[in-house]
Amino acid sequence: EVVEERPSGSEYRALSVTDRQAGFTMLRQAVRLRPCVRLHPGCRPGGGAAIAGPGRPHLALCCWYSLSARGKPGPKRFLLPGSGLPAAAQTQVRRWSSLPPHQLMPLPALSPTMQMGTIARWEKKEGDKINEGDLIAEVETDKATVGFESLEECYMAKILLPAGTRDVPLGTIICITVQKAEDIEAFKDYTPEAAAAASAPPAAASTPSTAPAAAATPFTSSSPPKAPGSSYPPHMKIVLPALSPTMTVGTVQRWEKKVGEKLREGDLIAEIETDKATIGFEVMEEGYLAKILIAEGTRDVPLGTSLCIIVEKESDIPAFADYVETGVADIKPQPPPPAAPLAQQPVAAPTVSLPVKSRDPKGRVFASPLAKKLAADKGIDLKQIKGTGPDGQIRKKDVDSFVPSKLAPAPTPAAPGVAPVPTGTFTDIPLSSIRKIIAQRLIQSKQTIPHYYLSIDVNMDRILELRKQLNEEVKSENIKLSVNDFLIKASALACLKIPEVNSSWLDTVIRQNHVVDISVAVSTPAGLITPIVFNAHIKGLASINNDVKSLAEKARGGKLQPHEFLGGTFTISNLGMYGIKNFSAIINPPQACILAIGGSEQRLLPAENERGFDVSNVMAVTLSCDHRVVDGAVGAQWLTEFKKFLERPSTMLL
Repeated sequence: EVVEERPSGSEYRALSVTDRQAGFTMLRQAVRLRPCVRLHPGCRPGGGAAIAGPGRPHLALCCWYSLSARGKPGPKRFLLPGSGLPAAAQTQVRRWSSLPPHQLMPLPALSPTMQMGTIARWEKKEGDKINEGDLIAEVETDKATVGFESLEECYMAKILLPAGTRDVPLGTIICITVQKAEDIEAFKDYTPEAAAAASAPPAAASTPSTAPAAAATPFTSSSPPKAPGSSYPPHMKIVLPALSPTMTVGTVQRWEKKVGEKLREGDLIAEIETDKATIGFEVMEEGYLAKILIAEGTRDVPLGTSLCIIVEKESDIPAFADYVETGVADIKPQPPPPAAPLAQQPVAAPTVSLPVKSRDPKGRVFASPLAKKLAADKGIDLKQIKGTGPDGQIRKKDVDSFVPSKLAPAPTPAAPGVAPVPTGTFTDIPLSSIRKIIAQRLIQSKQTIPHYYLSIDVNMDRILELRKQLNEEVKSENIKLSVNDFLIKASALACLKIPEVNSSWLDTVIRQNHVVDISVAVSTPAGLITPIVFNAHIKGLASINNDVKSLAEKARGGKLQPHEFLGGTFTISNLGMYGIKNFSAIINPPQACILAIGGSEQRLLPAENERGFDVSNVMAVTLSCDHRVVDGAVGAQWLTEFKKFLERPSTMLL
């Protein structure tokens, strides 16, 4: 449908810019929307169009005779530059005489390195009208979840692969579209096997084969959705999506909605614990929650598993009361670990309550004015004090000597001859997904990365004085700069000075990054996570301070989004606030270095004054380096620059 081949012996002429753009548009439609396209081996489908192979940076369409109208049958041709051989781009819309004209939509390459994809979600249902540019589906690639758009007007006739289907190879037929609404009914009982048989080359059809084609096997998700029976009203199944690029399973931490509740677009429906963090899972359209298929606390749920069912009408909810999803019923929430046996509680000694004669029968307490004032200041109830004055009156010395009674009386010694009851000595704590992945990556880092460590002391007097001055300046703006903000800024600037440290090991190459994204280690109840201060080298201290506070709050609340903690070019881990003097940190791959920061302490340093010394605040830092990327001398140069920026803060302005 792009260009026709000129008769043999004729020369080809170059296209005008307008013709070239039109040709690329039509070629993109042919490659992306037509499953029967047969491309020359030198050309591979990519992105939304076809890209050339080695030595062919782009497709230069030649010899423009005529463009056939869309939908007309018949083979059309285009030429690859330098090949001299035309590659047929046939569009056979009538492969089956019993079916009306239709189009088979293959899975396109939505990223340069994509080999297969996951159908994360269908945006159109069978029977829906599709306009040019409409989003048909969301496909999870090896990079991200990308919307798959239609390039022409049509109707959705049949969805061949349900939402949640994983590891679908490129070119697999995922749905069928038709030009006319009345043709939809003809595809009601259509099967993927028919599509695979019809899309096979004609020569293959005449050649007997003893084994079925492997490519014709439909791909199913780890827990395929059950086909809705005739007894169920129209509904939609929500499957577990990939909430981080490395996520393979998830834990349903909490359901934010209950069965029967109305859902609005953007509502938080559940919280899912991934291998990185606990992330809110939002619903993308309005409806009612009809059935929860996976209970709270269910761990290691595979991607694509049906989590719940949503209906459009509230009256349809009761129909799903007894619904059971195939493959989901076997997934049960993990029971809590058995508690350690409790130690036998010793029998408390009987106590004798002595009458307190500091109150009359009506409940009035006798106490001196001074005793009342002291008791009020100390928050002591006078009724608990035994007075030593006349008739039990409470005096000052009674309040001063009063000791509150303990909640539990002292235990009596065990009777002789009775064996002690064994007590619990441990508690098994289940591993969270985050804790598992942290353990795996720390082991990987220590076993595969040749670490070495460089330490240096930094005089912090000038930076502490500068911090004090700046905090006075921005006090009215409710900003309070921390020492950590200065450390992040100094680290980022040192990475610009010594770019080898701001690099990543990628097995076949060393990637030297031109921007500095500082990962800041944050301790959370679920485990360690490293949110990122992006472009720290060009941000001011106030902006860094705001980013760190916001990210730390999100991290501790489990609200970080994947893009906020995936990546980074250099990591800082600060334990100085805990009184740690120095320590060595483990590198966060594929980064090349991590800086471990200890606390400041006062030391006597030589000085040119009458005493011969000064008392200064000194901080120890240790740089962990990947020796494959950063040599010892390079690491030392980085620490020298870092020390200079902190000891002479004005140099950070240069």
